[in-house]
Amino acid sequence: MSDKFLYSLARPMLFSMDAEAAHHFTLPALKKASKLGLTRAFARAPKPDPRTVMGILFKNPVGLAAGLDKDGAYIDALADLGFGSIEVGTVTPRAQPGNPKPRMFRLPAAHGIINRMGFNNGGVDAFVANVQSSRFYQNKEGVLGLNIGKNADTPIERAADDYLHCLQKVYPYASYVTVNISSPNTKNLRQLQGGSELDGLLAQLKDAQQRLADQHKRYVPLALKIAPDMDGDQVKNIADALLRHKIDGVIATNTTLSRTAVEGMQHGAEAGGLSGAPVFELSNQVIRLLKAELGDALPIIGVGGIMRGADAKVKMDAGAQLVQLYSGLIYAGPALIRDCADAVRR
Repeated sequence: MSDKFLYSLARPMLFSMDAEAAHHFTLPALKKASKLGLTRAFARAPKPDPRTVMGILFKNPVGLAAGLDKDGAYIDALADLGFGSIEVGTVTPRAQPGNPKPRMFRLPAAHGIINRMGFNNGGVDAFVANVQSSRFYQNKEGVLGLNIGKNADTPIERAADDYLHCLQKVYPYASYVTVNISSPNTKNLRQLQGGSELDGLLAQLKDAQQRLADQHKRYVPLALKIAPDMDGDQVKNIADALLRHKIDGVIATNTTLSRTAVEGMQHGAEAGGLSGAPVFELSNQVIRLLKAELGDALPIIGVGGIMRGADAKVKMDAGAQLVQLYSGLIYAGPALIRDCADAVRR
């Protein structure tokens, strides 16, 4: 039986559940299946298609986006699905429950998801312990991105302290570190994408990266994850800052606050970030703008609304060197990984 057929059987049951409840059912079930050796048996991994990005060798260009495994508790099970890289988090210095429930909503007619999770996680120390205990990390099986953020109750003017704390904690275990300043679900977080706030944060992170590289005798690249809700001038300013501070990569994009594509739908007016198909063109436009500003000076990782293999190719054609999946997995299942890898194979 193929992974596509198996997911077609499981999806109606999962979609009958509350979205967050389905999430908390699926990941432990996947972990159990992985321990029994079932995941690799049924999930046909893509053929190798190595790409070197940020100085790192990726076995294929299709990765897992952050957010699915915020605590790094399911790394091995997710790796069994055939991703070219696994990104986990967003993690914050201290544990926090996130926003009140319900806080995740499917919009099946639009192939979208709205969430306002709010960086719910067990804190960076528990996160690092999970990473350390994973087979994937211990055996150096592939590329592991660790995504960091700030606590909800940390004042925005002290946000850099949280990022620096998390960077120091995760640095020894990461293939690369993603700095998430674009979630719409932590108050004022996106303020860090602009002007002096961005310059100040990137300068401190770059200084810390160099110190940590000297300390650990290993350079770990830094990537910045940005929002899709920006105009050309805003994207240009971010691109200038990325080049000026010699940041290693940019992930475009996070979820959108726009509701144009889901207006009038059930749950369409819920607060939070909208992901899935409705963010596809918004994120593609940011990728194109970044590519125009950055050229080949800095790699772009494209994420947002990839629901089929052809969508991954559009992201690559727009200027991305790698792609990441999340919401598309909810609608299409793990076969999407292989479909995307096949579509962008060299």
